[in-house]
Amino acid sequence: MAALAYTLGKREINYYFSVRSAKALALGAVLLLTACHAASRRYRGDDSCEYLLSSGRFLGEKVWQPHSCMMHKYKNSEAKNCLVDKHIVFLGDSRIRQLFYSFIKIINPQVKEEGNKHGNIPFEDKSASIKVDFLWYPEVNGSMRQRIKSWTEGSVAKPHIIVAGAATWSIKIHNGSNEALTQYKINITSIAPLLEKLAKSSDVYWVLQDPVYEDMLSESRKMITNEKIDAYNEAAVRILNSSSRNSKAKVKVFSVSKLIAQETIMKSSDGLHLPESSRDTNAMILMNVYCNKIMKPIDGSCCQPQPPLTLIQKLAFCFFTLSIIGYLIISLIHRNNYRKNKSCTDLEMGEEKKPAINTPNVSTLEMLLHSFCKLGLIMTYFYLCDRANLFMKENKFYTHSSFFIPIVYILVLGVFYTENTKETKVLNREQTDEWKGWMQLVILIYHISGASTFLPVYMHIRVLVAAYLFQTGYGHFSYFWIKGDFGVYRVCQVLFRLNFLVVVLCIVMDRPYQFYYFVPLVTVWFMIIYATLATWPQIVQKKANGNCLWHFGLLLKLICLLACIYFLSYSQGAFEKVFSFWPLSKCFELNGNVYEWWFRWKLDRYVVFHGMLFAFIYLALQKRQMISEGKGDALFSNRVSNVLLFISIVSFMTYSIWASSCKNKTECNELHPSVSVVQILAFILIRNIPGYVRSVYSSFFAWFGKISLELFICQYHIWLAADTKGILVLIPGYPMFNVIVSTFIFVCVAHEISQITNDLAQIMVPKDNSTLLKRLLCIAGFFFGLLLFSAMQDQSRH
Repeated sequence: MAALAYTLGKREINYYFSVRSAKALALGAVLLLTACHAASRRYRGDDSCEYLLSSGRFLGEKVWQPHSCMMHKYKNSEAKNCLVDKHIVFLGDSRIRQLFYSFIKIINPQVKEEGNKHGNIPFEDKSASIKVDFLWYPEVNGSMRQRIKSWTEGSVAKPHIIVAGAATWSIKIHNGSNEALTQYKINITSIAPLLEKLAKSSDVYWVLQDPVYEDMLSESRKMITNEKIDAYNEAAVRILNSSSRNSKAKVKVFSVSKLIAQETIMKSSDGLHLPESSRDTNAMILMNVYCNKIMKPIDGSCCQPQPPLTLIQKLAFCFFTLSIIGYLIISLIHRNNYRKNKSCTDLEMGEEKKPAINTPNVSTLEMLLHSFCKLGLIMTYFYLCDRANLFMKENKFYTHSSFFIPIVYILVLGVFYTENTKETKVLNREQTDEWKGWMQLVILIYHISGASTFLPVYMHIRVLVAAYLFQTGYGHFSYFWIKGDFGVYRVCQVLFRLNFLVVVLCIVMDRPYQFYYFVPLVTVWFMIIYATLATWPQIVQKKANGNCLWHFGLLLKLICLLACIYFLSYSQGAFEKVFSFWPLSKCFELNGNVYEWWFRWKLDRYVVFHGMLFAFIYLALQKRQMISEGKGDALFSNRVSNVLLFISIVSFMTYSIWASSCKNKTECNELHPSVSVVQILAFILIRNIPGYVRSVYSSFFAWFGKISLELFICQYHIWLAADTKGILVLIPGYPMFNVIVSTFIFVCVAHEISQITNDLAQIMVPKDNSTLLKRLLCIAGFFFGLLLFSAMQDQSRH
């Protein structure tokens, strides 16, 4: 009964929720969310600085997350580059003094709080010509007004940034009287026009008063209540906002400090002043407000303007627009011709005459335009998600639960969709799809949860990436060894399927090819495998079966390949010379050099070779019938199988223990290329030695495995955000619901792109050699034009 219910449950799910209906639902969700965000931007404005200055929440205890935008953590070198030749003034009471110290510690972490608490405190960084002053004005009064007036009317140079705020001293000195509040309103009303005038040429911030922890206040401060503070803040906001309502210059109200203080003031030492971590957060917010538009950090989306369209992006937009128009025109013509030529059904014979028109060319062109039409709409969504300021972004924040709980969920789903395999060979197609699928899902969870900060998880994810490359070596070697097909068609098909989406994204998203590092890796390794086996003498299984000496010839080739890998891995100069030649440098450079490419290649340099060697040994054993691959049969004899299974389990656990005890990434990465194969081989043996395990697979994981490449690439822009540094926010305020919706859309898009790629591969890479040669010439011309436009683009930027 349980098995019957299980089967019926799967059928019900598959019947009512197909891929087609899922994509329709995803399209509807995208259109609705786009309309909602566009309306929200129009109503609220598109200034993310407002979010940064006014709202947010804590992730954990110390990490502040602004409302739906990303905050960059500035290093002292970045802060100096941003504030070079700048003069910043902090004007106010002891709380402003604390903010001043936290701010200058970003510029110089060695600064100590040793200045006169009730006096002016100067700071200067001569290396960057940065001047930061704290001016002691504990009350909003005539003295503060006179200082501000001197900047607006006098000959004194105006500061570039002014941070001001005060109120608690007025409450304390006047014992919280209403007369003091009335006078505060009068004083700030007289100061507001001066601040507004300064805001025309400087950045002016008015810091609202933080709440206090009344139980901890000393007797001399008991009159400073949160009720009084709220009254002073309300007066400041009302007066400053009314003053700048009809003016382009605006004093920015720094109100987010109140929210931060509400969560942390109980950790205060005296009930009045914020703990150091909260002050540092406020200082970092100030740095983001001013510097993000200057430095444009990838992981700092707050206050950043939308990047302008490049020439290549504009051309891509025109191409996709023309494709959509062309598809609509051809579709209308095709339907019109169909109506004219539609024959009447012969009621007696029950037959229908075929139309007398020839449509193959039209249908091929229509399929091509239809694919580009869909791709154009999908790329629009990519651009809106990660280049336009329509949708929001948030920082990642790692917790163990955010990584391991989703892992448990997908494991349960994977087991739920367990089915029998069609074949029981080692690493059969269903099994490798399953392997790719669960690995890809784990990698996705790793990326969105920010688990790279947890070293044991990082090291295990490195093994999963290595396992993908292992399959690259195993799969391509097996194909060439068994089929002996070294034709251009096969090479072009593989290269097209691997690179099509990445090339389109490089154009649309204005990113270098090396940015999508995994695709360059598998592409180069495919070409290395091809070159190794295709060069003279071509040794394939059919030839080796006739003469065993050819096996030694192949082993000699593999040894030469290993020697080349070893040489390049320890000769960075030689490696960089190879990939620094134009036009290779255009593909493999990132940030002006090929170091990142060398690092990525070196990290998994041996695993493809291990995959090729494993394929060779496995196919040799299979040919000599030294293994049993029947359904339910153990791979070897019982004794050998048990010994190998025991060794595999021990090896698997040993690697995990080593990875969990690693001290730092540098040390682990140094050993990873040599030891990652241990866990990969252990997994393969555990998965394949027992016959009953080899005879089943998870169709759930296998489904994701078929689109694993698209999932890996698409996550960069429509699931994660800011080039993987953050998380895309489609539904602000509801983190879990947002992840569910964005994941659903992301998976549907990846599946659709996979189908588009397959359709275009059949059209763009024909089997006929003469036609294929013409297409290759056209593709070469396309890339030459792309390089030309890229050079023009780089020149215009410089």
